[in-house]
Amino acid sequence: MPRTLLSQHHPLLYALSVSEKQFRRWIGWQVHRKSFVRERSAEKLPYRVKKHSSVLLRKLQGVEMEWQRNKVKNLALAIAKIDGILIRPGEKFSFCKLVGRPTKRKGYLPGMEISFGEARAGTGGGICQIANLVHWLVIHSPLTVTERHHHSYDVFPDEGRILPFGSGAAVFYNYLDYQFTNNTPWTFQLRLWLSDKCLEGELRVNVELHFSYHVFEMKHRFVQIGSEYFRQNEIWRKKIAKFQSGAVLETELVTKNFARMKYVPQSFVTLSSTAEAQQDYQTGPATS
Repeated sequence: MPRTLLSQHHPLLYALSVSEKQFRRWIGWQVHRKSFVRERSAEKLPYRVKKHSSVLLRKLQGVEMEWQRNKVKNLALAIAKIDGILIRPGEKFSFCKLVGRPTKRKGYLPGMEISFGEARAGTGGGICQIANLVHWLVIHSPLTVTERHHHSYDVFPDEGRILPFGSGAAVFYNYLDYQFTNNTPWTFQLRLWLSDKCLEGELRVNVELHFSYHVFEMKHRFVQIGSEYFRQNEIWRKKIAKFQSGAVLETELVTKNFARMKYVPQSFVTLSSTAEAQQDYQTGPATS
């Protein structure tokens, strides 16, 4: 089973652990502040790398619609900090550093957030949707993800899901951040905006790239261990030559996911232990 941290046994221990990591993060920002992105431009860079849309309001069991409506307002505030940001060669993107702490004073409202697998209302809740979208754009590019935290729980069934499970990124100021670095010679730009029904985003670049990426899922399955259920998959990507009849230049593993589920799946494999699940998962055939 996933290891339980000492800090999870008492709220005070958890709060102290989070505060200590937040302080260390803030110190790191100050020491390396020149390496982080800081310039935004209203003018779009000429070439699009990837575009994606994410539905704003979904009917989720146990989730108040007011939390989702508040989430849309929270997204608008966070978008204002990121839209148009330029990621020049050698620069780092930090979601938490750019957006800052979501507080009531800044206008953030109680929106839905996930804490230890449970949906609840939290100030600024819902801005993870931006991190999820940005991560999906970034893994379709040559940018290098340097910090990404997956969601430890699969909370809701797949109704309306478009992207593979586990392709998002969890953020929690500034304990859990989402960061990537531009190790290329090109300048990239993130564009974000809200339409009537969706969070919209695109990644742009200053030169036309001669390659693109296809991201796909493998080895997806549900597993029962004792009385609990878990979800596994792998996310891979292919680097494809645009002007060579789609020749595959490279295939690489992006991430592996193993998450505890908060609902019972319709079909699953029953195993005796987590070790058996992970061993079988790594050596067995793809099941998706």
